[in-house]
Amino acid sequence: MRYFVITGHKAATEASFKLDDLAGGAGRLDILCRCINSCFVMSHNLRRDAEIYLVLEGGDDAPKTVRIEGSTVRYLNPDERSTASLIRNALLKKVPADKEINSSPGVYISRMSFDDVIDKLAPLGSFVYLKEDGTDCRDFEFPENPIFVLGDNQDPTPEEEAKLYAQNPAKICVGPYSLHADHCMILIQNEMDRREAAVKGDSSAL
Repeated sequence: MRYFVITGHKAATEASFKLDDLAGGAGRLDILCRCINSCFVMSHNLRRDAEIYLVLEGGDDAPKTVRIEGSTVRYLNPDERSTASLIRNALLKKVPADKEINSSPGVYISRMSFDDVIDKLAPLGSFVYLKEDGTDCRDFEFPENPIFVLGDNQDPTPEEEAKLYAQNPAKICVGPYSLHADHCMILIQNEMDRREAAVKGDSSAL
């Protein structure tokens, strides 16, 4: 399984935003929608071995976390607007403090904070922090069940980094330049795909 944790530091936690104003009124929800696309969408198919956690930290009702399972998600299309609609439908749900609510097939919402998400995922795999000063991903030995952690258009806060560093994460980068979070995800997925294909004997993957 591949896990991704993305923090939307200003992302809306209420459903009052307009679908044509994702970058403004929704607190850069457009970035998170592109990350969902990078996590799951392939040509004529979806990745079923992936799961994403979107930690929404904007507004008075923060935090909330939207979790999407590749194995069960439906109605996920490549465009940002319909993806944002799935998130907005999740935000319409009344979420108790200690429960996760299923809003549509494969989409769940809870009141988990960044710290809660890290604690939940810790037993499931190994954390990998995407950071500019990390090891080049081409020289990195990916663990089984990696848990990739990224910020949106802002780095994780010092408090979030402290929580993550307590898990002793590996640090990797995707190259010599800073890229958008969704682009980093595509490159990581591609690197892992190529290695998995090579193990299966597909020489064209190298």
